[in-house]
Amino acid sequence: MEKLFLFDAYAIIFRSYYAFISRPTINSKGINTSAILGFCNTLKEILDKEKPTYLGVAFDHGKTFRHEAFPPYKAQRQETPEDIKLSVPYIKQVLEAMNIPVLQADGFEADDVIGTLATEAGRQGIDTYMLTPDKDYGQLIGPNVKMYRPRHGGGYDVIGEKEVAAKYGIASASQVVDLLALMGDASDNYPGCPGVGEKTAVKLINQFGNTEELISHTDQLKGKMREKVEGAIDDIKMAKYLATIRTDVPIALNLEEMRVTPPNEQKLRALFDELEFKRMTERFLNKPEIKQKTANIQLDLFAANPTNGADEQKKSLYSSLKTTSHKYQLIDNKQEAVELYDFLRTKKNLSLDTETTSTNAIEAELVGLSFAVTENEAYYVAIPANRQEALEYVDIFKPLYEDPEILKIGQNIKYDYMVLRNYGVDLQGRMFDTMLAHYVIQPELQHNMDYMAETLLNYQTVHIEELIGPKGKNQKNMRDLSPQEVYEYAAEDADITLQLKNVLEPRLKEVEAERLFWDIEMPLVKVLADMELNGVRLDTQQLKLTQQTFTERMNAYERHAYEEAGETFNIASPKQVGDILFGKMQLLEKPKRTKTGQYVTSEEVLQQLRGKAPIVDDILNYRGMKKLLGTYVEALPKLINKRTGHIHTSFNQAITATGRLSSSDPNLQNIPVRDDDGKEIRKCFIPDEGCRWFSADYSQIELRIMAHLSADENMTEAFREGFDIHRATAAKIWKESMDQVSDSQRKKAKQANFGIIYGITAFGLSQRMDIPTGEARKLIDDYFETFPKVHQYMEDAKRMAREKGYAETLYGRRRYLPDINSHNGTVRGFAERNAINAPIQGTEADIIKLAMIRIWKRFKDEGIRSKMTLQVHDELNFSVYPNEAEKVERIVLEEMQGAAKLNVPLTADAGWGDNWLEAH
Repeated sequence: MEKLFLFDAYAIIFRSYYAFISRPTINSKGINTSAILGFCNTLKEILDKEKPTYLGVAFDHGKTFRHEAFPPYKAQRQETPEDIKLSVPYIKQVLEAMNIPVLQADGFEADDVIGTLATEAGRQGIDTYMLTPDKDYGQLIGPNVKMYRPRHGGGYDVIGEKEVAAKYGIASASQVVDLLALMGDASDNYPGCPGVGEKTAVKLINQFGNTEELISHTDQLKGKMREKVEGAIDDIKMAKYLATIRTDVPIALNLEEMRVTPPNEQKLRALFDELEFKRMTERFLNKPEIKQKTANIQLDLFAANPTNGADEQKKSLYSSLKTTSHKYQLIDNKQEAVELYDFLRTKKNLSLDTETTSTNAIEAELVGLSFAVTENEAYYVAIPANRQEALEYVDIFKPLYEDPEILKIGQNIKYDYMVLRNYGVDLQGRMFDTMLAHYVIQPELQHNMDYMAETLLNYQTVHIEELIGPKGKNQKNMRDLSPQEVYEYAAEDADITLQLKNVLEPRLKEVEAERLFWDIEMPLVKVLADMELNGVRLDTQQLKLTQQTFTERMNAYERHAYEEAGETFNIASPKQVGDILFGKMQLLEKPKRTKTGQYVTSEEVLQQLRGKAPIVDDILNYRGMKKLLGTYVEALPKLINKRTGHIHTSFNQAITATGRLSSSDPNLQNIPVRDDDGKEIRKCFIPDEGCRWFSADYSQIELRIMAHLSADENMTEAFREGFDIHRATAAKIWKESMDQVSDSQRKKAKQANFGIIYGITAFGLSQRMDIPTGEARKLIDDYFETFPKVHQYMEDAKRMAREKGYAETLYGRRRYLPDINSHNGTVRGFAERNAINAPIQGTEADIIKLAMIRIWKRFKDEGIRSKMTLQVHDELNFSVYPNEAEKVERIVLEEMQGAAKLNVPLTADAGWGDNWLEAH
């Protein structure tokens, strides 16, 4: 059967843009590509999943007949975000390259164009799908014509005649327009009948059939309803005129023009290259994806194969090893290795890289060492597989690595540092990490070497898959290759890293990030490496007990759910859960369904049902317990390194735009802190043999930073006097003495403190505190009256961001805010909130990094054997030998509290225990 898809372009574009509003995708040219990326993803998904015969994309074009008939039509809408305006021409270029027609008609909206074409296609017997989230399209549904509506959270619902009639409780889809006429449409800014909502509108339409019959027979209405309808006859007529999607637009249904054909590969490749859509190129052209050498992975042995003609075509856009004059040398004997050492030891800068057998630095074995000191020249030293022989080669270069006078340059140099540590080498001297330099210059972008080489050097590196083949059982190991096969690839890494350093170093100065880079990010590298190398010890017996406890509780939730349901069912099956909650128990009058007709039982849906029936809590608790078991309790023991007996998480420096560290494999920063279940998991983390666990965390550091940034006298006084800040805030807001403040008032003040400083709205605060919006608005007003300079700081932060285009921390860490001057209020508002909170969150991240560096250095200088093991947000954790306990606590508190000089004291709380929970 032939199938036609018609896309409502702007509906998809806006949806894509706002889906990424909190984490936009921005390329190296500063273009926000979120809308383009989202649109392309939707297009590709439909092409792959539905395999349409025909496809067209409809756009609005100019002022429409609706604006002429009713000037306020859509007048209240905010201006289209600038990033969307810039995206539309690119999207049209994508469609042109895909041979997909842009459908538009002067004076008509996309709705009318789609209405006309869908109606005609349906008349011709073609299965037609209108891809849009807009409910107005319901009126067009008929034989062969359906809506293909995106669901919140992913997926689509196919809505035909039966579905739309059932959704609204009306006789036919054509009556949707009558419902809209009675209800009006706030988003399109036209009135209907005052006081008539959906339920009343459905009742009236079912009684009279349509609005014309209703208006002709108002005498059959009673009391106030008759007054409402008769008083709004003109508005109802106008609303129906505006809501009616036209099916007579002067546009022809040209199916051959819309027939899906292969894309213009050259055009699409060039366009995606300009947009920096690497993966999208491979997806659309059905070529194997080229895996990047990512920021946190030195060598990916499990990537896809890029070797094909299309990849060669792509390479022609850049210079490469094949087109650039270079001098790379293979060293495969000790005599030449010694000669190379003698040459390199006289240089002031050394770019280095390691080739290994694994992406895991703890387990990696050396395959080779790369060096570069001059652009386009590099050396690769092949390392024997035998460990003793390998150590002999490494020892030749050990004095070079450990020379404090030579600057060491690397891409993700923490990896190389850790690998070399396993071979008895301790990198000394200043280090320049190109990944971290790029991160502090532009935190929102990618920081892997391939991306930087292409965007900063217009150069495409050799990809590892070209050496070891595609992912799968036949993929080679780097050690399976001869040094002759490896050396150019490996030497290129050191050379390109050197070239990147030469480009990035002056840019650090341009953005005034030198202090941030040299004093915070680079010294932190060794701190994190040492923490990763040491790892954290787990109490496997306690984990087994926790697993048993969690499993018992999970089973109890399951049994209780069956009792509530009056029958057994598979609680892990979303379908069976939906059948119980909505089919049998009917907890919702009109529950959402998936494309296949299954009830939606997502976390969001169930959270909204809390309180309607105890079974909902049981299901949510069961799912939460199952997630904790799978993510931590059952998973953590499998991550224990057999050689060390510890788990070794990776601390990521170049991930978050705020400057905060993150951790992965496993992510230990996401263990729930406040609930009892999370505490049970923390109990399983224990200190090294013969040690105790020590934990220290900053007290209310965000508020202390706000007090410093705003210089508010009342907030500053509370901290300087050592008052409970939340009780002091409550006392000032409600004008009572601190000993008269109730626990309820303190709780409200605490929520206000942490919400308002991050720009929370009255509505947001009301939701968080479960109070009326009016009360929340008064609380915010009272808060700003109490702390007037906090309000002034927030206004100043937005003003400065508008002037500069970025917000920055006390240490010069920038968060670029391209939307700060947007004419669209929603988009601008998001940027304004970032302007307020980025300096607070970023300064907090900078301060704890400085504290970590200072503590690590004190431990080294004073011969402390105890180890810093974990960092989680504003908390540091240590494995401490008992005879060093007093000294460690003193050093940690001194350095945490002395890490920054603010106009209020920094304070840290500390605790001891036999595990993480006891100490915290």
